[in-house]
Amino acid sequence: MSNLDFGAWRPLLLHGLWVTFYITVLGAAVALVLAFALGLAGRSRHLLVRGVVRILVEFFRGTSLLVQLFWIYYALPQVTGWYSLSQSGSLAAVAALGLNFGAYGSEIVRGSINAVPKAQFEGATALNFTGLQRMRLVIIPQAIPLMIPPFGNMLIQLLKSSPLVALVAVLDIYYQANQYWEQEDHPAFIFGLLLVVYFVLAYAGTLAIRVLERQAQRRVGREMAPGTLRRLTFRTKGEGATGA
Repeated sequence: MSNLDFGAWRPLLLHGLWVTFYITVLGAAVALVLAFALGLAGRSRHLLVRGVVRILVEFFRGTSLLVQLFWIYYALPQVTGWYSLSQSGSLAAVAALGLNFGAYGSEIVRGSINAVPKAQFEGATALNFTGLQRMRLVIIPQAIPLMIPPFGNMLIQLLKSSPLVALVAVLDIYYQANQYWEQEDHPAFIFGLLLVVYFVLAYAGTLAIRVLERQAQRRVGREMAPGTLRRLTFRTKGEGATGA
């Protein structure tokens, strides 16, 4: 066992920490966009649209994230000719994390919208809001506070799944820590440090989610006060809505 020589590895570990951070943020951003797209499309009146969405969601929820990552990185370039995926492990990693967690997130979106009281749908319809106006001005603002806690849990799970990207040559902090272990030994030190790093990142994310949740609840409390739907009616007259 060699003597502890951490100083030479500090820049590599800090770079790996940055890679972990941006892979997590980009993967979460892709997952969020897909979650709303699939969640809203899953409520479509068209059976074909709902069927396609259900197949996609169940496929990405029902298959391994690791296999999805390998398929995107190794197989998809050969099938499609998109060799940039095999040249950039980061791109494949973001795509795999976004698709997998976006499928789970779509159920959060769908369930949160379904949890909004039916009277809110009926009230917006009675004021002659279009479907888009109902969602944008009434339903989604009330569903967002319901979405934030499970989305926060999903973000933590995404962060904890990010070490898998090291298997496609993404130089994240797990990859750098593993290199340190192989060359310097000291597994108790380096993997103990890794535990602390992931805990701090996850806890920081949890605190940020709690702040967002409180802000969203306060905003809904203000916007959904008595008389708000009537005020929204006047705001949307130019979009085709009429007052009641």
